[in-house]
Amino acid sequence: MKIFKKHPAIIIELSVLFILFTAAVAAPLVYAVGPFETSAELRLTPPSLEHIFGTDEFGRDILSRACHGLRVSIAISLSVVTLTTATGVVVGLICGWFNKVDRIVSRILDGFMAFPEIILAITLAAIWGAGEWNLIFALSFAFFPKMTRVVRSSVLSVKAQEHILSGRAAGAGSFGLIFRYVLPGCVSAIIVQATFCFASAFLSEAALSFLGVGIKEPTPSLGGMVSAARNYMTVAPWTILIPGAIIMVTVLVLNILGDSLRDVLDPRI
Repeated sequence: MKIFKKHPAIIIELSVLFILFTAAVAAPLVYAVGPFETSAELRLTPPSLEHIFGTDEFGRDILSRACHGLRVSIAISLSVVTLTTATGVVVGLICGWFNKVDRIVSRILDGFMAFPEIILAITLAAIWGAGEWNLIFALSFAFFPKMTRVVRSSVLSVKAQEHILSGRAAGAGSFGLIFRYVLPGCVSAIIVQATFCFASAFLSEAALSFLGVGIKEPTPSLGGMVSAARNYMTVAPWTILIPGAIIMVTVLVLNILGDSLRDVLDPRI
């Protein structure tokens, strides 16, 4: 409660995320119109009481498709964050603690980090093909080097503290020190980086779907909706504004939340 009093912005950020998550989970269950229902008579219908956000070029309800696309994007992003955090924490702990391994692995990670993450993701997604699991693995592979470097830096900082040096001098085992003292000291950095990873994965998934190497039709995706609406943005701007606004708000809130969590959890600040 003290954290929320000192940082009230976190309450607003979490509230916005709660609304988005609720819309992704609950809206497809309670909204009467399905995301795959087409109607030639309702093509490019502007927002109305029957179709709150209007319809697309096939007469499909944009609100229903946006909620389903948001659900897909959140599921993929959470999977990417989970896989990235798991691999990044393991490799980062090993590199930060064992210097001989660090010399080899860090040079390999430097090579991967020389390329932009989105380029790596696009390349892997194009090689492996479209599909949710291929997209998850491609994004996880692109993002885990950064998580590894963050964890490695935290380990190097923690293991130089006096109680760790005393434990090593007393003959304590490496794995005991890592799991009892080093890993808890890295939790704050891991949480903050995971939040930024969530935002990056969400935006990258939309970008890959926009480029045609992500989620394929007929499965709704926010990036795919933006891509399909390019040809109709002048006559039916709601077709591109709605999914674009959802992407913008979600990524913005996640990035601001990451900054707020860093201010709360980083003892140096």
